[in-house]
Amino acid sequence: MQGNGVRVKGDEFWHMTKVLRLSDNDRVELFNGKGGLVEGYIQNIDRSGLDFVALSDPKLVPQQNTQWHVFAGFGTLKGGRSDWLVEKCTELGASSVTPLLTERSPSISESRADRLERVILAASKQCQRLHEMVLKPPVEIDELLHHIEQSKLSLLATAKATPVLSALMSLEKETSGLLIIGPEGDFTVKEASLMVDAGATSVSLGPHRLRVETATIALLSTVMLWSDSKQG
Repeated sequence: MQGNGVRVKGDEFWHMTKVLRLSDNDRVELFNGKGGLVEGYIQNIDRSGLDFVALSDPKLVPQQNTQWHVFAGFGTLKGGRSDWLVEKCTELGASSVTPLLTERSPSISESRADRLERVILAASKQCQRLHEMVLKPPVEIDELLHHIEQSKLSLLATAKATPVLSALMSLEKETSGLLIIGPEGDFTVKEASLMVDAGATSVSLGPHRLRVETATIALLSTVMLWSDSKQG
């Protein structure tokens, strides 16, 4: 592909020229969200778009070894809190985020899902993440139980459980699994019991009651660092 050109238009054109203020001959990198990366430069800018010329053949960067999948009851969060949750999950390296439909968080609108896709794209560019995080369709507890049964490790954030660091220290090396966080008001007793019976491990995130987005990022951060320390 070296020497080949690509026409960039639309939102990406606007972002590159109006936000990043790039101009002719500036070096840039383009990625496709699936590990593909190509280096090049801007050859020309006009009113409708810009022309990118590759300086090298595309590179395919392997996906990270850690594969943590977040299931969180954030469908009813307001005031941009779900945007923040998804943005930080993207930055921290979660493989996917799935809205979890529970008795206390029964739905999430399609328009919200469209917005969250845009949040993921913007966060991926900001943190230079080459493999985009996947926003999966919402699932109910019954479907989640099947995922728990098939996973080697599923961590369920609940109060009055083993502290998460103590639980992780007692486990064998794992670099993938499920992280499950309840909605505002937490899971019902029945929901939590079903997940534990399916194989989930209950873990505590400290003595205070945390918001959904706070608990999600606390658990994901802890597990990502634990996974990284287990590498090699």
